[in-house]
Amino acid sequence: MEEKNIIEIKNKKAEYQYFLIDSYSAGLVLTGTEIKSIREGRANLADAYCVFIGNELFVRQMHISEYRFGSWLNHPAKRDRKLLLNRKELRKLQNKIKERGYTIIPTLLYVNPKGYAKIDIALARGKKFFDKRESIKAKDTRRDMERQLR
Repeated sequence: MEEKNIIEIKNKKAEYQYFLIDSYSAGLVLTGTEIKSIREGRANLADAYCVFIGNELFVRQMHISEYRFGSWLNHPAKRDRKLLLNRKELRKLQNKIKERGYTIIPTLLYVNPKGYAKIDIALARGKKFFDKRESIKAKDTRRDMERQLR
């Protein structure tokens, strides 16, 4: 059996800037050239966030580069892309977002074994400056412990 390339694009800033409270896995509505670019690993989640428009959840500012072999059928790089979640999850997220300080951010974009693009999103609360310093301190101590174990 042939092993497929595993595509995982992470939002590295997410854990540093936010407390991740709850996570969900959602499908994405994409065009043909977008999925081809994702399979090449040409996407970026750094500035992306999710927003409700009506009762539907969309991801904004997610950059998917234009497909290099695409012609006039190419997609715009930063368009709003619809997320596919069930109604119960959408309602739960919509109620949480109404509270002050909560947001929804994408944490991981991947292609599953069936070939579909999926995105992991997280309900998050922003960190203050002193929380970020604690995150850096914990990361440094974890790194030092790993060095001592080697």
